[in-house]
Amino acid sequence: MSSLSLAVRDSSTMLRRNLLHARRYPSLTLNLLLTPIMLLLLFVYVFGGTMSAGIGGGTPDRSAYIAYVVPGLLLMTIGSTVIGTAVSVCNDMTEGIMARFRTMAIHRPSVLVGHVVGSVLQSVASVLLVGAVALAIGFRSKDATALKWLAAFGLLVLFALALTWIAVGMGLISPNAEAAGNNAMPLILLPLLSSAFTPIHSMPGWFQPIAQYQPFTPTIETLRGLLLGTAIGHNGWLAVAWCVGLALLGYFWSTSTFNRDPK
Repeated sequence: MSSLSLAVRDSSTMLRRNLLHARRYPSLTLNLLLTPIMLLLLFVYVFGGTMSAGIGGGTPDRSAYIAYVVPGLLLMTIGSTVIGTAVSVCNDMTEGIMARFRTMAIHRPSVLVGHVVGSVLQSVASVLLVGAVALAIGFRSKDATALKWLAAFGLLVLFALALTWIAVGMGLISPNAEAAGNNAMPLILLPLLSSAFTPIHSMPGWFQPIAQYQPFTPTIETLRGLLLGTAIGHNGWLAVAWCVGLALLGYFWSTSTFNRDPK
């Protein structure tokens, strides 16, 4: 059997293992998934009238605000899901299973690949669920073609891949599950400091560059452009650059940490 076949076989085995763990312990995934759904309902039905009036020049329009907040909440859903990945990786490290895997005749990167692929699949499922809730409460795309929907889906998958590798690295360096969850918390908090819920120009001048050039804002604006027909501008290549850069950073960080001999 070739080395590629071995890598695919071992990665598939690790993927099945992680999916079985997620099925046996659904409470963590459910708790993390409820956060973006609750925020969606909160911002639409509690704050929607006031915040839509601010965005719409004084005229409340809750349906328009639903369209505005959904792209950001889809990314927050991904950030929420990968927190569970950081916790899962940390549990494997602290419970000794990673040390056991290091001694086995398997393709070593397959251990991390299983976590990453499993997390991306869970992120996609979570995004589809939150998207279904958004459609149920009134989200509608404006003249988005099938190609634009496909591009939006591809961007979400790429973003999930990038955040997952970062979360894996956080899980590997954390001493316990609580620390892993805390270390990964910025992945769900950063959207609150972006254009997810309010336009950049409404923020203080000193804070606008911080909100504008962090990873979430260009991705949110690109999704809005694809699904709602707003201008994308330079946000498209910025979003892809952030995703690729974070994915590479997380990959090299995670693999170097995992391959490091334990003390």
